[in-house]
Amino acid sequence: MSIPVPAVPASILNATDKVNRKSADYHPSIWGFHFLSYASDSMDTDDKSMQQVQELKEEVKRMLMAPTEKPLEKLDLIDKIQRLGIFNKFKDDKGNFKANLISDVMGMLSLYEAAHLGLHGEDILDEALAFTTTHLESATSHIIPQLAKKVTHALNRPIRKGLPRLEGIYHISIYEEEDSHNKTLLKFAKLDFNVLQAQHQKEICNITKKILNKVIAILSIIDDTFDVYGAYEEVKLFTEAIERWDISAKDLLPEYMKLIYQPLLDIYDEIEAEAAKEGRPYCVHYAKEEMKKVVQAYFVEAKWCHEGYVPTMEEYMPIALVSSSYSMLATHSFLGMGKIASQEAFEWVSNDPKIVRASTIICRLMDDIVSHKFEQKRGHVASAVECYMKQYGVSVEEEVYKLFRKEIANAWKDINQELLKPTAVPMPLLERVLNFSRVIDVIYKDDDAYTNSHLLKDYVASLLVNPLVI
Repeated sequence: MSIPVPAVPASILNATDKVNRKSADYHPSIWGFHFLSYASDSMDTDDKSMQQVQELKEEVKRMLMAPTEKPLEKLDLIDKIQRLGIFNKFKDDKGNFKANLISDVMGMLSLYEAAHLGLHGEDILDEALAFTTTHLESATSHIIPQLAKKVTHALNRPIRKGLPRLEGIYHISIYEEEDSHNKTLLKFAKLDFNVLQAQHQKEICNITKKILNKVIAILSIIDDTFDVYGAYEEVKLFTEAIERWDISAKDLLPEYMKLIYQPLLDIYDEIEAEAAKEGRPYCVHYAKEEMKKVVQAYFVEAKWCHEGYVPTMEEYMPIALVSSSYSMLATHSFLGMGKIASQEAFEWVSNDPKIVRASTIICRLMDDIVSHKFEQKRGHVASAVECYMKQYGVSVEEEVYKLFRKEIANAWKDINQELLKPTAVPMPLLERVLNFSRVIDVIYKDDDAYTNSHLLKDYVASLLVNPLVI
């Protein structure tokens, strides 16, 4: 997609101080320079911890291989449920789910989790999800507190939509409360988590130090009151510069924008140099093209906002899916994955494959549902909610939310379909896209936790700051 950018009068170049930018009034940074506080030498995992991890891993392997009368009964149930054609075993001769299922809360919970792996046309899975959701919600009032906690958590975030490490923390805490928990397995899970957390801390510290000077240079000029949609002429300039992707294009920009543009190109040059060392010089080209598409989409949205234009859904979605940045993020995530991210893989991801499009739909619609009211208060391009309401004459927002949630559910089915073997590209690449979708469910399920980042503070702390007590 290439969007022509009109020539910009020279008088605009020095007029940025006169631009009336709309303030988003974001809250201050929560973390500041916290992640710089990890000294690299203090985070090196000692030999004793690594030895413990290996010993516990071997012990857990032996446990899994040991004979038992009922091995992994519940996992076996989930595995069976995923396959087509057997859900009728849960129904009576009238086509209703059997009443005795209601008393088996753990069985219903397993069926509920498996139902989230459904595909288009699997009506029994859709029925199973509705059935189990209804009865699990009612069961929480009369089952033991520990089980009720599991059920409540699953109803809010099924395994399919949860981030694995974040869910791991939760389930470790639940498992620890069980009287019958296996001490070896519990210790292994905690130690494994802490070792990986220490590695992540070290990586974040090193990355933060590397780019800190560039970030400070940018933030010293652009504070939290800058909003791209409130500076339409500036977006024109920046879009034209990005289209060229050449350092000489910075001469088109006002001074403060040069401090954004220069580091942006520098970062890509650094990545390109590293990729070339790995024998993958081709990959950065795809990342640059995706960045161009995002900036072009921002320009179109800025134009709509500037003109007070509310597009139709047919106009809005192709642009808004790109401006969600999710296709760009998927492409960029491949940069650090080594040779498994081949040139064929980059060709695939840059051609709007179904799983990436599904992920962007989830991102865009979940974002718009929870953030559109806040955005409209400060003056923002119309969201999918406003576009749909105007186009179809809908006066009740909740009706639009309901329709969008159906689209989100369908997008999850597309993702499930694309993860079935054989897959278009190696599974680790597809799992990146799946995890991006999971991130959205965590961030936008109930509120706009991206804007109101204090809502994610506990998640960040548990993943990257606080080790588990062993």
